[in-house]
Amino acid sequence: MSFISGRCSTAAIALALLTSLGAEAQAQAQAAPAPAAAADENGEARTIADLQRQIDELKAIVSALQSAQAAPAPAPAVVAAVPAPSSAPAIAQAGPLPAAAPPSDPRLAAIEPPKPKSKAWYEKLRLRGYTQMRFNQIVSGDADAPAGVSRLRTIGDGDVRGDNNFSFRRMRLILQGDLNDHVSLYFQPDFAAAVSNQSAGERRENSVSLRDMYADVFPFDDKSFRIRLGQSKVPYGWENMQSSSNRLALDRTDAINTAAAGERDLGVVAYYTPPKVQKIWDRLTADGQKLFGNYGAFGFGAFNGQGLNRTEGNDGVMLVGLATWPFELDGIGLDGQVLEIGGAVMRNTIRPEIRTGGLSPAGFKDNRAGIHAILYPQPFGVQAEWNWGTGPEFVPSLGRIEERPLNGGYVQLMAKIDESPIGPFYPFARWQYYRGGFKAAINAPRLETEELELGFEFQLDPALELTATYGFASRKEADERRTGQAEGQILRIQAQWNY
Repeated sequence: MSFISGRCSTAAIALALLTSLGAEAQAQAQAAPAPAAAADENGEARTIADLQRQIDELKAIVSALQSAQAAPAPAPAVVAAVPAPSSAPAIAQAGPLPAAAPPSDPRLAAIEPPKPKSKAWYEKLRLRGYTQMRFNQIVSGDADAPAGVSRLRTIGDGDVRGDNNFSFRRMRLILQGDLNDHVSLYFQPDFAAAVSNQSAGERRENSVSLRDMYADVFPFDDKSFRIRLGQSKVPYGWENMQSSSNRLALDRTDAINTAAAGERDLGVVAYYTPPKVQKIWDRLTADGQKLFGNYGAFGFGAFNGQGLNRTEGNDGVMLVGLATWPFELDGIGLDGQVLEIGGAVMRNTIRPEIRTGGLSPAGFKDNRAGIHAILYPQPFGVQAEWNWGTGPEFVPSLGRIEERPLNGGYVQLMAKIDESPIGPFYPFARWQYYRGGFKAAINAPRLETEELELGFEFQLDPALELTATYGFASRKEADERRTGQAEGQILRIQAQWNY
């Protein structure tokens, strides 16, 4: 490459001299006065002839350089010796050409290419997003119930109820980009949040809520290690980390999501991804697999611990750690398939909201540990998580919140069909189970969830995805004032468009 650059530079120099000398000859010819004497005419003729000779010599040099540049061999070529003009510097000699010789003639300064102008930080940002519109229908079961008795509801979607049809689940806009080589920005609001306690308790839909606002700091040039500052996802639970725009099931499971409802908090977290792991994830992404997002193979963070968009309630911090590792299975005959396994831990103290207003006077332990495993579908796969721990839970017989054990998880079977009349097709079946408190709700009510959900997602277009599910559910409503199990069947359809 340096030799080719040298050829181009030398050719440019020769062309510049050629142009300069031609202009000089023309100027002298035009400026010559009318013939006054034979001696003057002979002197001017010799000058013009000398300039013309130099021009002819430079033409020969340019022709030789162009022929050498067009040659396929990358080795340095030897340009035939051409007598250099007596009044010009020796540009071409026998032997290799220098790669980047500085111009010795001040007239050559103009041929140096201008330096590219660096982009301003705001020119490096890009805007994208997605919207999810849903139709929820309780086909049969306990859509409604008398006061004090559980109704069929979900903690993942408040629009699953007897008197609802269409709703927006998410309307996200994402602004992101590199501010420079070592700092990047990520900003994501949601325009489909609901605000309660309006007009004597009536909900207001489609309000704006902050989801993410953080800066990633990359201390090293390879960007394998990052420090994330701001409001971002809590690294606990594989499906909690996975974007809702990329997940097969419409909602996250109760057992995993109750660890970090809203999935986010304010704090600092460090992520590290070895290049070997990143290479596997890049291949899976190119293959159309649904990964868990732009997070590390190892993560450790400290957060407020009170929950998404909530004021901190104590002087302690929530500590969270995550590890996950993909293993390629080519060595055991499963060519192209990847098994990813890992786990996460959480240590926290939280003050739940109470029915009488404000936060509980005392803090409660909020500690968990979980494991996960994902066999990426090629074309069939399985995904599973389970976690155990201790958290706040309202005890009706005592009329107060206490620390109680919790456990639960899910198993999901799935397939990936790339070729079909309707485009890429992802059928799945998921069973979930949870017994424990829900710290994000008022008085931390106990949940008792069992649900089997069958569904499929297909992509009519890269910008449009359709998902349909049919669920068989047994749930205790997230309200400590209601008892019993609600049962029923739920049909749900979602359209998601990406932009």
